[in-house]
Amino acid sequence: MDMHKMGLGILVEMRSKDMKRKTFISVFFVLILLGFSAYLDSPYSFLNKDYAYSNDQPAAAIPAAEASSTDVTETEERLVERVEKNGYIIETYEEYEVSKDKDGHILESEPTGQTNTLKYWDYSKNKGISK
Repeated sequence: MDMHKMGLGILVEMRSKDMKRKTFISVFFVLILLGFSAYLDSPYSFLNKDYAYSNDQPAAAIPAAEASSTDVTETEERLVERVEKNGYIIETYEEYEVSKDKDGHILESEPTGQTNTLKYWDYSKNKGISK
């Protein structure tokens, strides 16, 4: 009887050590995987070697007289063309650089050369999809 209990104790002890070893190996590989993914996400990774994350040159200071300008420059898109074709509405927008004064009046408006096209189905006239 004593030998049987002793053999069972050794077996339980061996299983316990085996489980600890498997858990340690699993945790070790998870930590290695997390470290490698953090490296790939960092700016030092070989995947990010073509992208600059820092500026090598100092930022240029803007004189206070120029910085206090009240004119505002912003971009806006204007509808240039609207075409209905095969049940679709195709709209073309052109981007403009607009300078406004402090009251919101447009001082200058210049096209930037950028265009965007939007195509969508006209559900008001057509209930199904065209072929």
